[in-house]
Amino acid sequence: MAAAAALALGLPLLLLGAPRGVLGQAHPPPPAPQDAEFTFLLPAGRRECFYQGAPGNGSMELEYQVIGGAGLDVDFSLESPSGRLLVDEYRRSDGVHTIEPTEGGDYKLCFDNSFSTISEKLVFFELIFDSAQEDEDLNSWAEVAEPEEMLDIKIEDIKESIETMKSRLERSIQMQALLRAFEARDRNLQESNLSRVNFWSAVNLTVLLVVSFLQVYMLKSLFEDKRRVWT
Repeated sequence: MAAAAALALGLPLLLLGAPRGVLGQAHPPPPAPQDAEFTFLLPAGRRECFYQGAPGNGSMELEYQVIGGAGLDVDFSLESPSGRLLVDEYRRSDGVHTIEPTEGGDYKLCFDNSFSTISEKLVFFELIFDSAQEDEDLNSWAEVAEPEEMLDIKIEDIKESIETMKSRLERSIQMQALLRAFEARDRNLQESNLSRVNFWSAVNLTVLLVVSFLQVYMLKSLFEDKRRVWT
């Protein structure tokens, strides 16, 4: 009856007296976080923070770049899940940081543009993870078969080749992301320079036309005969 009344009123229902087998059951470890990249617009005078979960005893590499905006700089800070300040940078255009080993929990990444009152910033950052769970997955398949069943193929050589290929592919993906960030920053700089060139060209053209009109007017006034003719 109490449960029905709680559901009818929309209150949360707390389950008590669960079987011991359910409470004592071991939960599988959470999946390793995937590598990610993100580009966002940071308004002037604002501070934006992001939270990213990370497994314990792993490795996390963070790289950020300011690819748009006046000055191409931003303040950056990184806090651990326990609240410890790991990175605190001021007026930087880019940065690379590696956390190893990582703490289990949510890391806090903050980008601060409060020092700028006019210009907004376009920021790109990338997160790369390398957890111990992935290494265990690579080693688990080697325990399935014995060396005699592999037809004289060395398991260690295969595993080393797979790990080398995996690291090279991850490095290639990271380099491609960095090249895209560099391209976006250069394109923003070129577009900004183009707008400035067009603006000052228009100003110079306007001044040139005004000066030309004044010169023609002054020359005509010099040759005008202002004497009165009496008849």
